[in-house]
Amino acid sequence: MADIYEQLESRILLLDGGFGTMVQQYGLTEEDYRGERFREWPALLKGCNDLLALTRPEAVREIHVKYLQAGADIIETDSFNANAVSLADYGLEAYAYEMSRAAAAAARSAADEFTARNPQKPRFVAGSMGPTSRTASMSADVANPAAREVTFAQLVEAYTDQARGLLDGGADILLVETIFDTLNAKAALYAIDALAEKLGRTICVMASGTLADASGRTLSGQTVEAFCTSLSHAQLLSLGLNCAYGAKQLLPYLERLAETAPFRISAHPNAGLPNVMGGYDETPEMFAKDVGEYMRRGLVNIVGGCCGTTPAHIFELSKIACNYAPRPVPAPRRVTTLSGLEPLRIAPETNFVNVGERTNVAGSAKFARLIREGNYEEALSVARAQVDAGAQIVDVCMDDGMIDGVEAMRTFLNLMASEPEIARVPTMIDSSKWEVLAAGLEVTQGKAVVNSISLKEGEAEFLRRAREIHRYGAAAVVMLFDEQGQADTCERKIEVASRAYRLLTDAGFPAEDIIFDPNILAVATGIPEHDDYAKAFIDATRWIKENLPYAKVSGGVSNLSFAFRGNNAVREAMHSAFLYHAIRAGMDMGIVNPQMVKIYSEIEPELLQRVEDVILCRRADAAERLTEYAQQVRATAETQPQVPDAWRTGTLAERIGHAMLKGVADYIEQDALEGYEALGTPMAVIDTLLMPAMERVGTLFGEGKMFLPQVVKTARVMKRAVAALTPYIEQGSAQTPHNAGKVLIATVKGDVHDIGKNIVAVVMACNGYEIKDLGVMVESQRIVEEAVAWGADCICLSGLITPSLDEMAHVCEELERRALRLPVIIGGATTSDLHTAVKIAPVYSGLVIHSPNASRNSPILAQLLGSDGQLYADKVRADQQSLRSDYLRAERTRNLIPIVEVRKARKGAAPHLPVEPLHPGRMVFPDFDVADAEPYIDWSFFFAAWGLKGRYPEILDHPEKGAEARKVFADAEALLARIRDERLLTLQAAVGIFPARAEGDDIWITDQKGRERRLAMLRNQTRGEENRSLADCIAPHSDWIGWVAPPPPPPPRGLSGCFAVTAGIGLRELCEKFRAEGDDYGAIMAKLLADRLTEAFAEAVHTFVRRQMWGYETGEPLTPQQTVRGQYRGRRMAFGYPASPDHSLKREVFDLLSVEMTTGMKLTENYMIDPGEALCGLMFADADYFSVGTIDTKQLLDYARRRGMEVEEIKKLIPNNI
Repeated sequence: MADIYEQLESRILLLDGGFGTMVQQYGLTEEDYRGERFREWPALLKGCNDLLALTRPEAVREIHVKYLQAGADIIETDSFNANAVSLADYGLEAYAYEMSRAAAAAARSAADEFTARNPQKPRFVAGSMGPTSRTASMSADVANPAAREVTFAQLVEAYTDQARGLLDGGADILLVETIFDTLNAKAALYAIDALAEKLGRTICVMASGTLADASGRTLSGQTVEAFCTSLSHAQLLSLGLNCAYGAKQLLPYLERLAETAPFRISAHPNAGLPNVMGGYDETPEMFAKDVGEYMRRGLVNIVGGCCGTTPAHIFELSKIACNYAPRPVPAPRRVTTLSGLEPLRIAPETNFVNVGERTNVAGSAKFARLIREGNYEEALSVARAQVDAGAQIVDVCMDDGMIDGVEAMRTFLNLMASEPEIARVPTMIDSSKWEVLAAGLEVTQGKAVVNSISLKEGEAEFLRRAREIHRYGAAAVVMLFDEQGQADTCERKIEVASRAYRLLTDAGFPAEDIIFDPNILAVATGIPEHDDYAKAFIDATRWIKENLPYAKVSGGVSNLSFAFRGNNAVREAMHSAFLYHAIRAGMDMGIVNPQMVKIYSEIEPELLQRVEDVILCRRADAAERLTEYAQQVRATAETQPQVPDAWRTGTLAERIGHAMLKGVADYIEQDALEGYEALGTPMAVIDTLLMPAMERVGTLFGEGKMFLPQVVKTARVMKRAVAALTPYIEQGSAQTPHNAGKVLIATVKGDVHDIGKNIVAVVMACNGYEIKDLGVMVESQRIVEEAVAWGADCICLSGLITPSLDEMAHVCEELERRALRLPVIIGGATTSDLHTAVKIAPVYSGLVIHSPNASRNSPILAQLLGSDGQLYADKVRADQQSLRSDYLRAERTRNLIPIVEVRKARKGAAPHLPVEPLHPGRMVFPDFDVADAEPYIDWSFFFAAWGLKGRYPEILDHPEKGAEARKVFADAEALLARIRDERLLTLQAAVGIFPARAEGDDIWITDQKGRERRLAMLRNQTRGEENRSLADCIAPHSDWIGWVAPPPPPPPRGLSGCFAVTAGIGLRELCEKFRAEGDDYGAIMAKLLADRLTEAFAEAVHTFVRRQMWGYETGEPLTPQQTVRGQYRGRRMAFGYPASPDHSLKREVFDLLSVEMTTGMKLTENYMIDPGEALCGLMFADADYFSVGTIDTKQLLDYARRRGMEVEEIKKLIPNNI
């Protein structure tokens, strides 16, 4: 059987279209569905299409054949609902396996028939596994949101039975499709993985989700990115989207999937959106045009159709699929990513991830009481409050002797899933009992974190649990315990962590899904052995991050200050100082109560010093000194209670700064209005008082001195201040008519920040612009569609976070795709003039302008829409071009390693080992037989030159281009036969193998008279690449060279081969003859054949050199096809190509080989070969292709010196390398 992975490497594969759509065309009756076997069945069976595999197998096979005839590479089995859960609606549960097996067998038979007809186009069978008719993560009972119609275990059992039937029937692939609830899909993947383990084989799996509505989410509420993350644990052949949308509507979500997914991408959309009668109106041509856009953008590897599509739709796709390359599978990103309804990436730029700790019965007396009382509604409010306060993960623990942990975990997580504001963040399922962890995993559709597993019960149980966690699609907290107990010293922590990491990664558990908890233990307890606990955690964290790639570090912070319970001032300082140092060491996340964390820079210096003495173990008496200070703090607090509002005595700027820093909103409206009275305008308050305070918060957050919950509180204060000022910003807008223009404004997809956007909207409205505010998290396609429909004069895009920059570019790409030219103004904390010029403006032919603050948008637009708008636009573009040029110049230099350093680094490299030739020297081919070169012709390039893009020989059978391709090919073969038989072209070449040595970046070649010739080579300097030069492929010496002995003896040397070939002798006369006869077609054909023959001739000559002259290629000769694919040792490097871009070196080879004396080739003053169908360069016994790329000024000057030429002349010769 052909390997589908190999097929996917080279081309986009076609899936079939709608099976149900085709069944409808047959007009089958109830009797047809029943057949003889089910004639007396008590339930109605019409509509159970899966039953047709048993009762009407000939119709099922006929549908498959029609899709195969249309060009489908993959056909889906008639088994979408052939599972016990769905078949229960008909009472047919017991027939699930039989139906699945029969469906797969019918498809297998048809696919094998077509593969046998054309083995070059193998056909594959995908076993269709639908989502079932029940949902595991949503309740069908409005009154009981914790209820579920089906359990994870029931789904696993049903999917196992279906998968077994499909595989037994001959399916190549299992396709879990139309996923509306990710938990159902996880059950399917769990079942398939367990079955694969049981069968001892690998099962190829595709998965495809469906989106519910215009929100672009699944029915169970997940975004595309979260959906992808939730299934990222599976080794999928592909991940895709199908159904629900037409191809055009699916595009923006497919783009999002392609940006996120580590897999190949599939798409099989509907034939448009359903009409009022439930049918589909999109013609095959319309469908192919829209799906073709997926291919043009490089988004897909597999395409097909769903509802409403027919063989005609697939046939139209088959006409264009070969014109596009498949999407390359991206390299693994190895970034820890979790998901609830939305994804959470834990990367260096994420800063610190806060895990909410209040939904833990062991840590919150209130939460424990609520769970014991069964008051889940109020318990949910605890989770909601944590998310509102900035928790990015919610830890749920039900470990209590008076609570049924399994039932409580299942119920509470089901209830959380029904609350989108809570469910949007990932869950940490926390328990010391495996059955409770498993219960939590079975009701969680997102990618959760299990807290925790350890080596306490030995390696076998540790790995068993890890395998199950991975099969469920979760990450794992690994507590640093082993059979000896808790790891309390740094050395023990390192020992246990390294052992656990090795065991897990060797077993295939992703390193990025390992979250170590090195145990934060109480310090300053009075027990000397405890003094080093905090420092041990920090040191172990640093070691883990440096030595265990991609793993993360977490911990429960409140344990640290256990000895100071009741003294919140000291506890808060301890937590803040500890986090500051632990985060700098690499701590990624932690269970933290944000109310018990102080801003690091606000800690009183004396207290900070004593706290850090304890945490960093800097003094022997540190614990004693902190305890003493803590007692003083307590005594002071009791005798001199602090005035809560003492900060109110400061200046206005100090008061606003304090409120923003501390997140105190009580007086912010009052202070904002006082600022308005003092400064005269509301924008002055925003620009001079509020924004500087926000910037300070941003700086502290970036430095790790503030944490997300504190930043969230600051944002709320900012919003209230702006709300207080808004009426004054709007004053006068009633008198200003909205005739200045229409402005559409939005915060881009993935970004929920709206403060800046709201300010811009108000300010622009006050300047006479009519505003349409689309809100936050707005898709690029919707922004463009709304702007067009509304007739906007300008689009304003806002974004605060770094990913928003890419989204802004996507909006501009969408505008460009639709050939629109609306001006775009962008703004936000991460935007800049430089980024706009370099990353956004180049993707859009219209104008993109960066606005530095809210007050600048109106003046920018006034200039743009004014009488001198074109002058202003030209100036913006000129300024952006200047920024781009400066940036690119700096960037190219920044990405280059200085040539001195590159050469120094290469000095230690092992030298090339020379290969002794059988017959060194020179050889001339004055008239090479065309018949001997002909087998080496690469015809794919020939067809591309005629505008018939596609691979040979497949293009000859292309449904649309095949007829023309066959005609052109027949003409080419006829002319080629004339060229061969009538000797219309002469193939000539000169080759040679000469003694050579490498010296630095020079190749010194000794000619047959003993004279050395320098061929100066260039060296790659790009950072992150192999900094190679062709001189590296030549040995600096060889002890066998003795046949050249001019005085004085040259240094020992290796070998280099040179070549010059042409198939163009006689071409000019042949073309003139054709033109004289009025046959331009023949002239073009002759020229293209000469070009192809030159390449083929070069391959033939290179084969001769490798086998007969150099002699290092022995054994069975390679086929011409293998040769054309470069499946041989050594390379021929032509001048003017990336590894040796300098054409002027041809002169050295021409002289060395006496080319102009022995062949009809001539070299012009511009180093072009006449005839033009010619190649010249070097041959190496051991080399590979590479690109020199950009070089710096020092290498340029050095190269000019070595070539004996002026710098300006070199610049003209290699302009793309400067």
